[in-house]
Amino acid sequence: MAGIRKANEAGSSNNLRADVLRVLGVLKVATADQIQRLASPHLTYRHTTKRTPAKQKEARTASHRAAANDLRRHGLSVDGGRTRGGEEVRLLTAAGLAAAAIDLDREPEEMGGMPKSAGRSGASHPMTVNETVIALIRPKPDLDLVAGEPAEAVAVAQTAVDAPDGVGTLTSYATEVALPVKGTWKNPGIGSARADVVLTAPEGGVSLLFVEVDNCTEEAVLIAAKFDKYLRFFQRREKDTDGIEKPLWRTRWSAPPSEKYERVHPPVLLVFHQVGKRSAKNQMQKVAHLTRRHWQGIWHREEGFHSYDGCIPIVATTLELLREHGPAGPAFWRFGRDHREPLLDAIGNSRRDAYVARCRQAAREEQQRRAEREAAQREARRLACKDCGRKFIDDRWEAVGYTRDCSKRQSHPHLCEDCQDRVVAAQQQAEADHDLTDALKGPAGDHPSLLAWARTQPSGRH
Repeated sequence: MAGIRKANEAGSSNNLRADVLRVLGVLKVATADQIQRLASPHLTYRHTTKRTPAKQKEARTASHRAAANDLRRHGLSVDGGRTRGGEEVRLLTAAGLAAAAIDLDREPEEMGGMPKSAGRSGASHPMTVNETVIALIRPKPDLDLVAGEPAEAVAVAQTAVDAPDGVGTLTSYATEVALPVKGTWKNPGIGSARADVVLTAPEGGVSLLFVEVDNCTEEAVLIAAKFDKYLRFFQRREKDTDGIEKPLWRTRWSAPPSEKYERVHPPVLLVFHQVGKRSAKNQMQKVAHLTRRHWQGIWHREEGFHSYDGCIPIVATTLELLREHGPAGPAFWRFGRDHREPLLDAIGNSRRDAYVARCRQAAREEQQRRAEREAAQREARRLACKDCGRKFIDDRWEAVGYTRDCSKRQSHPHLCEDCQDRVVAAQQQAEADHDLTDALKGPAGDHPSLLAWARTQPSGRH
């Protein structure tokens, strides 16, 4: 025990240190508060009896601060400065990033890069990226771990549990991901894009989503220019391991194949946070105008939907709306539409889906009608027995059909099987009687009494 304490002077457990590694492996840079909210959300509802919010925060983040300090002593993390609010920022070293890759079961190339000057300028952008990830995940507390807390705290925790789910888990996300327009994933060429966040949560309906975050400090024209890079990246094609050429992004991420008439690029979500002087609403409108050529589809009047062949679905929201409504709420504006809607609806094409569903239903109904017509026509052609009048069953109908194999030809193809058996039996009996009669005839003529006796005997006894 003393040796363990000496190695981890802050006294953190293996689980806590693993939590810090995983969170920092995904977010790259984070505060203890953000680490705690992602890794141990139940702690948010503890220590509510402390007198001030600052004391509460200090108490609920103490264990993760200790874990981060132990990782620092092992050379896996370093202090990255402080946020504008004065919170200490933690980030991983190269060794820490490698250790996190093992915990996250990711290849080093999948870990993404490190934010530049994360803590030197207050880490404003990385903090917004982290808050965006937290707002998308909406971590829910384990109520068993909140038991015993004041009723008010338990009620708030219950509200969080009952709220609509977020999208994915921590491992569904990656940050600072290079999108090479040339070069390799590990060494992207000049002009490549870099996604703030990449989300892959097919179990939540989001196969692939790229996220860009802005604090309303960047010019709209610069944000719009990123989509030129995105388009170049989406259009880049390479041969996969199966020897088939496909979009480069499909060699790394999975996504359902597009409909044959619609080859849409993966969606991009813009999240604006009102930190800078620019209005988030104005930023959205300006970027939408500047990127129209990337997202505008073609209206199909007869079908009643837009197609987006070669387009990028661009969706925008604010961090405030995302926190309030979550991914399942009306927080997202798809460029080209006039209303906000849930994330899945915003990145999808509900009118097209409805049209496809109608077409498929119509096809199923037509197939059923065709099958019924063919069945009726077949029944009209079905043979009937010339004796009893019953329709042939399928096996009999098939048996009386023409065949090159003489051994399978039926003796009475105009009769059903029962009638045929009865006729054949009668013919066999008649032949047996005729043979017996011939056998009993002598040179002196017939013997009526003997013939009468023979007919009373079972067939086959001579």
